[in-house]
Amino acid sequence: MQSIAARMRRVRMSRHFGQVSAIQAGLIMVQGLNSHASLGDRVVFSMRSAEGLGGEIVALHSDQAAVLPEGPMDGLSIGARVELVFAPSLAPADGWTGRIIDPFGRPLDGRPLAAGGQERGFRSPPPPAASRKRLGGRLDTGLAVFDTVLPLVRGQRMGLFAGSGVGKSTLLSALAKGVAADVVVIAMVGERGRELREFVEETLGEEGMARSVVVAATSDQPPLMRRRCAWAAMTVAEHFRDQGRHVLFLADSITRFAEAHREIALAAGESPSYRGFPPSTSHLIMSLAERSGPGPEGAGDITAIFSVLVAGSDMEGPVADILRGVLDGHVVLDRAIAERGRYPAVDVLRSVSRSLPQAASDAENALIGRARAVLGTYAESELMIRAGLYASGSDPRLDEAVRIHPALDAFFSRPSPDARNSFALLAQALGAPAPVPG
Repeated sequence: MQSIAARMRRVRMSRHFGQVSAIQAGLIMVQGLNSHASLGDRVVFSMRSAEGLGGEIVALHSDQAAVLPEGPMDGLSIGARVELVFAPSLAPADGWTGRIIDPFGRPLDGRPLAAGGQERGFRSPPPPAASRKRLGGRLDTGLAVFDTVLPLVRGQRMGLFAGSGVGKSTLLSALAKGVAADVVVIAMVGERGRELREFVEETLGEEGMARSVVVAATSDQPPLMRRRCAWAAMTVAEHFRDQGRHVLFLADSITRFAEAHREIALAAGESPSYRGFPPSTSHLIMSLAERSGPGPEGAGDITAIFSVLVAGSDMEGPVADILRGVLDGHVVLDRAIAERGRYPAVDVLRSVSRSLPQAASDAENALIGRARAVLGTYAESELMIRAGLYASGSDPRLDEAVRIHPALDAFFSRPSPDARNSFALLAQALGAPAPVPG
């Protein structure tokens, strides 16, 4: 019934057509639609070689609209008919869990998929700020480092900053399987096509996929599809949040989302004024992040983890800099840690969770502080230690750090049954008494 109702709502009582007037520099100019079209509306072209090519209106002039196509323009000619289909929408349904879809909600796994009963826009506003709940309780993640020194709480927004090949996707899949949530929504923006099935079947596995919705737009697809992928995934997450469920939202990656927007904005005439990115990039990223987080009273929450590709661990890149300002914490993966075989390769000293100190008891915060102090002392003298210049007995604090560091480093790679047991293991690694349960 939901599918039939959704189809009936899509039936248009009137149809509006225009025609292609010019094709230039990746843009298609269309005449005849300006009296009905709005910025962001979608159109469909009639072509001899490939029916159904879509596009999005990215600029409006006095007598014509500029359209960015969603695919190759081969076969498109001047005078081709263009139909206006207005702003695209999505109708998520509960039955989408366990499925792989594209940014329009079409199945990618070869099985039929029913639409839901409510159409949603791709760019919905976030809940009113004054009505949003506070951050919730600490979540078990299945990883000791996140259950102790970098806690994740319900409704938190975290950034995952990493270079390529450092274990970012593997860590996201571990969180997808380990974090206590009702539904997991994963946005795979601009991923390599061969990695989609590998991620779903091997990295995520049956256990993780059973409660997940994967929205994918591969790297070969046009920027409109890659940008819409993140919006579509957030729209699906909002559907489950409004039902009162706790949603874990994973986006991989915001960098490719911003790069897709850059292509679109530059084609529309916006200037690249922010280190190669257009000024609208900041609002684009912030508005997506603000849609996640605690929901209003009576609704669920969206706990979000946004990954960012950072070249050479450059945390001052434009995308990383923008996103870091609207997050409740960030996790940095370090290539040097990954190369010596420790997973996850979290650089604890450069990472922070802004859910602290509220997310831990006084005794647990004391353990976290001591662990950071040991890591900081060791890091200050690491070059000297590795060069063989360290002499035991010259500095008691450094002696303690050298003694404790191997056990502490091994602790950060451990799985975790729950936070309480993980703090007991952290205390053991530090040679301290276990915290008394509160």
